[in-house]
Amino acid sequence: MILDGNDPAAIARAADILAAGGLLGLPTETVYGLAADADDAQAVGRIFEAKGRPSDHPLIVHLAPAARPGELPPALSRYAARVPDFAARLIHTFWPGPLTLILPRRSEHAAAAAGGQASVGLRCPSHPVARAVLAACLSRGVSGLAAPSANQFGRVSPTTAAHVAGEFDFDLPVLDGGPCQVGIESTIVDCSREVPVLLRPGAITVAQLAEACGQAVVPPESLRTAAPRASGTLESHYAPRAAVHLMDAAALQAALDRRAADAPPLALYARSALRDSPAAAVQRRSMPADAAAAAQELFATLRDFDDLGVQAIWVETPPADPAWDGVRDRLQRAAAT
Repeated sequence: MILDGNDPAAIARAADILAAGGLLGLPTETVYGLAADADDAQAVGRIFEAKGRPSDHPLIVHLAPAARPGELPPALSRYAARVPDFAARLIHTFWPGPLTLILPRRSEHAAAAAGGQASVGLRCPSHPVARAVLAACLSRGVSGLAAPSANQFGRVSPTTAAHVAGEFDFDLPVLDGGPCQVGIESTIVDCSREVPVLLRPGAITVAQLAEACGQAVVPPESLRTAAPRASGTLESHYAPRAAVHLMDAAALQAALDRRAADAPPLALYARSALRDSPAAAVQRRSMPADAAAAAQELFATLRDFDDLGVQAIWVETPPADPAWDGVRDRLQRAAAT
């Protein structure tokens, strides 16, 4: 059931569904989420059940942004027991937007969404439909929405309402907010251990984070204490049905040249110009040379290749440039099955 995200009546209906303990397909600027009231343990449990996701693998809680610049979101203090100064600087710089912060959690809220951890992942989406739903939810007593990607656990994230509509075997209302503009999940920074720690790369780079918060953003292995569990950080994730193989341009060309004429169907996603394969059944698509454009279309491209019925997807390894860290991370996890 796809609802028009530009229709105020559909926004009100969506908020009513969530306030009543239901699930909703919610557009954000990153990917579409499977949303429920973050404080309703039964509703959150239905998210885990629908996705086939382990209940100890935490969800991100989405908040309505502050009404005025320079203020913190009104529901932030409900979920976060403490907000370090560097985290507040990140909030003021990047919220609303594709940044999730892991913060110490108030024990009385969002325990199921947090996977039972003492920390919770929070973010304010910038998508206008998500913001409208969150504002309508606030007026109905719903302070935050747990909303992991609206797909089966470990599979390719959805970036259109149609992707969500075909993902589950039950009648799920989905707000259509158009194709996602960022296209990969949010950058995740752990702010629960006194220094900012990058747990998942995304559209916001480490350099941008460091400039905003005024100190270095460190990798998890630099600290002796274990990182909290966070969404999308398992080794294998974001995987299509077809096997993904990452190769540089030279390796791709050599592999194409070796293909037998009767080889099974193959998809090729590359930036470099490669010679035609002597074998048939190679579905080609050019990867954009711009990292943001590549991120925006990445998951839709993997889904399109699956729809073609190919058995393997060969992808040119993204450049080493930090702007490509998010795309590289998603492809490495997709190839790790």
